[in-house]
Amino acid sequence: MKKILFAKPSITKKEIDYVNDAVSNGWGENCYDYIHRFTDKLKEYFNSPYVWPTSSCHGALHIILMSLKIGRGDEVIVPDMTWIGSVTPVSWLGATPVFVDVMEDSLCIDPKKIEKAITNKTKAIIAVHPYGNVADMDAILEIGKKYKINVIEDAAESVGSEYKNKKVGSIADFGIISLHGTKMFTSGEGGAILCKRKDLVEKISLIESQGRKSSRRIDFWVDEIGLKYKMSNIQAALALAQFERADDIIKKKIEIFNWYKKQLSLINDITLNPKPEWVKNVYWLPTIIFGKSWAMDLEKRNRLLENLNKKNIAARPIFYPVSSFPMYEDCPENTISQRVFVSGINLPSYFEMSEDDVIYVVDNIKKELNL
Repeated sequence: MKKILFAKPSITKKEIDYVNDAVSNGWGENCYDYIHRFTDKLKEYFNSPYVWPTSSCHGALHIILMSLKIGRGDEVIVPDMTWIGSVTPVSWLGATPVFVDVMEDSLCIDPKKIEKAITNKTKAIIAVHPYGNVADMDAILEIGKKYKINVIEDAAESVGSEYKNKKVGSIADFGIISLHGTKMFTSGEGGAILCKRKDLVEKISLIESQGRKSSRRIDFWVDEIGLKYKMSNIQAALALAQFERADDIIKKKIEIFNWYKKQLSLINDITLNPKPEWVKNVYWLPTIIFGKSWAMDLEKRNRLLENLNKKNIAARPIFYPVSSFPMYEDCPENTISQRVFVSGINLPSYFEMSEDDVIYVVDNIKKELNL
């Protein structure tokens, strides 16, 4: 039996041709050609006036936080249910992440709980769009406006998803995306900053260029401490080809999810990725949350995943609550983040999956659940 992979990018002749061209010709005077083309493509795709491709989503967030002068004594509100990459750049700068619980259906940060977590030290809110799902951006932006707090969208896992016909990552003043090999679109490793704030363009550019002002044009002169998270021309070539195929890539992800939805429809008391009428969900990862009637505990969930993997099905768990890690302080009040970690699983969704593959996955889930 072939391995049902968890994730694998969609690579065609276009990607190979662009990368080969970058490897063969993208040097000397041409060393930024694909970076410039990719930057323009992102501006067009997200309708974002300012864009900086980066070597990682972590790096993109680090640059934004640094440009906002966030540091020791400051607090940044983050969802507890997310990958740690949404949080570690806050810690790198010496600020304190404040963990807020998520909503049970979307697994996105709960706006009502954001407001309760705000103090006079709060300098930013990071709204994560997990697994293709979309946060309630109107409510979050209203809170940011009310308290004069910056809002940053982490769209690492939902590139292509939309909120009221706007691409996630482009709704708040700041957005970040991931181009890791497991994501919707890839450059191998990579990410990007999206920004609407003209007043911070010079600051972001300065930090992104390792502290060098482009206006000075003095070789090797550095004006202040900066960061180096630049994307390579070769990575940009791969990413450009991916975004030129965006519609086809998204269409396949939605098709895979709909196969799952059909096959899982007879299993009672489970929740799949939601799609409110104001959202376009690209379903980066099909997610099952088992309801309370399943009495799912950690042992039962781990056994389910272990047995599926023994059958060459690369399913995996939901993220740990970040507050549960040893470097942070536990937040027992975040009951939903703690419950979905135990009761949720992510299903394989790589681009070469067929409907028969999905049927095989779901049939084996049913067997493990004694259905």
